[in-house]
Amino acid sequence: MFPVHPKSPAARRAAAAATVALLVPLAAACGGDGDNAGKKGGGKNVRLTVLAASSLTDVFATAEKAYEKDHPGTDLTVSAAGSQELAAQVKQGSPADVLVTADTKTMDGLRAETGAPTVIAKNRLVIATREGNPDRIKGLKDLADRELKVVLADDTVPVGRYSKEVLDRQGVQVKPVSKEANVRSVLSKVELGEADAGIVYRTDAATAPGKVDAVTIPDRQNAVASYPAATLKGSGNSAAAAAFVKWLGSPDAQKILRDAGFQKP
Repeated sequence: MFPVHPKSPAARRAAAAATVALLVPLAAACGGDGDNAGKKGGGKNVRLTVLAASSLTDVFATAEKAYEKDHPGTDLTVSAAGSQELAAQVKQGSPADVLVTADTKTMDGLRAETGAPTVIAKNRLVIATREGNPDRIKGLKDLADRELKVVLADDTVPVGRYSKEVLDRQGVQVKPVSKEANVRSVLSKVELGEADAGIVYRTDAATAPGKVDAVTIPDRQNAVASYPAATLKGSGNSAAAAAFVKWLGSPDAQKILRDAGFQKP
């Protein structure tokens, strides 16, 4: 075989082919993040962990399926707990990408760890009673009855603070048989018959048809719960996390929230 002259066309073609061979794997390793992350059909496969308030448990299970269907390559994991517990996890550096709390106070206390929050939904309180409301509870004042076993959420939890707010405003003194760590625990106590009544979000009572009844609290006596969502600065998938938070405000996501009984932001 004759040697190829370094300046010949054959030599230049060989050098170009070698350069492309080197650049292709490099581009594959560097690409796939950024603008395409979290978009329908684009970007690399990503896993997102969403920390969500307990009252979002059911609706976010639906949202998770809808988002993954419309965003192939994105795998969502929703971890639900009381907002104060989620805040503690964030401060301890637990790996996560998005945070959604049941109040603005908790989110505001995490400004150093989150991006700018946006409210995605609102909620109101109801009195959850045993099925059929056998104690004939009509409103907040009835909860002062010492014969009733009333359970509330702890004051450190958003729903607990809202409950205290509405009771104090009406001058109603309640001695709960227990104070729970989150709204789902309050609901569970009533469902199981361990309590006669408890204050929960309207959307939580709606998840237990045939198990509890919901007594409406008039708007003038009620409190409005706001649900802010934000990306977490420690996320390893910031673009995909931002895409999910943005999606929560989209018509598709808002319909899922409305269908579950949440109010417009």
